[in-house]
Amino acid sequence: MSLDVTGRYRYPPPDDAWLALDTEDVLDPALPIIDAHHHLWTEGGAPYLLPELSADLADGHAIASTVFVQAHYGYRDDVPAHLAPIGETEKVAAIAARAAADGITTRIAEGIVAHADLLLGDGVEAVLDAHEDVAAGALRGIRHSVSRDEHFPDGIVLRPAPAGMLGDRSYRDGLAALARRGLSYDAMLYHAQIPELRAVATARPSLNIVLDHLGCVLGVGHYAARQAETLVEWRRSMAGLAASDNVVVKFGGLGMIICGARWHEGAKPPSSSDLAAAWRPQFETCLELFGADRLLFESNFPVDKAMYSYRTLWNAFKRLAADLSDDERRALFSGTASRVYRLLDPAHLPEPANV
Repeated sequence: MSLDVTGRYRYPPPDDAWLALDTEDVLDPALPIIDAHHHLWTEGGAPYLLPELSADLADGHAIASTVFVQAHYGYRDDVPAHLAPIGETEKVAAIAARAAADGITTRIAEGIVAHADLLLGDGVEAVLDAHEDVAAGALRGIRHSVSRDEHFPDGIVLRPAPAGMLGDRSYRDGLAALARRGLSYDAMLYHAQIPELRAVATARPSLNIVLDHLGCVLGVGHYAARQAETLVEWRRSMAGLAASDNVVVKFGGLGMIICGARWHEGAKPPSSSDLAAAWRPQFETCLELFGADRLLFESNFPVDKAMYSYRTLWNAFKRLAADLSDDERRALFSGTASRVYRLLDPAHLPEPANV
């Protein structure tokens, strides 16, 4: 995340003292959760590695396991450039092993979504092999961002991806390689690109596609004063995407600056009720269009940690889902993630034996 930074809409570092100004009890503390999207890194000299992640995981919610998503951490510099991302997978697998050895009950990085250059086409197979070799059985998918928006020619946080990547023949060949291996494709893009993803979903029906951050609805720059109009456009695009049953949606990432989040400017952090009220329109749209079996929650930590604590975030998600059936809640908090990323489903694990 530190390459080609424009800086203009970059997320601020978390302020632990500010976050501590507002605390609340954990809602439904026994509900099993899979955090379907978080990062590990050292960013701007500040680490978010095992100590920091484990502290958040221990903040009261029943986090059974997590999915790590690539963030340009720990790349190797002793291999050809296309193989450099295996360093991230290698380091994350080592962190997961250390967590288990330390007795941390959450299965940290039970799934790993790594990076590979899908423009390599069929040549990406060698990179996938290399990831498999170091992932200790945890490789579940690949993310290669295509994020760009015509209103930000220099990018928003990172340099914009080249135009038309989702339609590029080599990129689609790379996606086909993922489908052959049963690996998912995490799609990182901005809301105006959702129709391009729909075309991919139609053309690659055997590919499991995970839309990150509900399509990353932009709320800065050109979009800052057009929120209602933007949401209408987003809903229309999401309705089209929902017609492809090989697509699931991650609900989260709404604490990103680029989505218009400004909670960090308040005198105190938002409550989970504040967050649930702000996010309900988007949540109800996703639930209506995709259903609970194609929707999953994500923390997007530590990026979103600038806006609210881990406890408050999951409380907000629980408030959003409070009126749903038990089966729908299980799907949103763990079932969909366990199916999509082929993880142990905490809702169906036997109770530990008394010793």
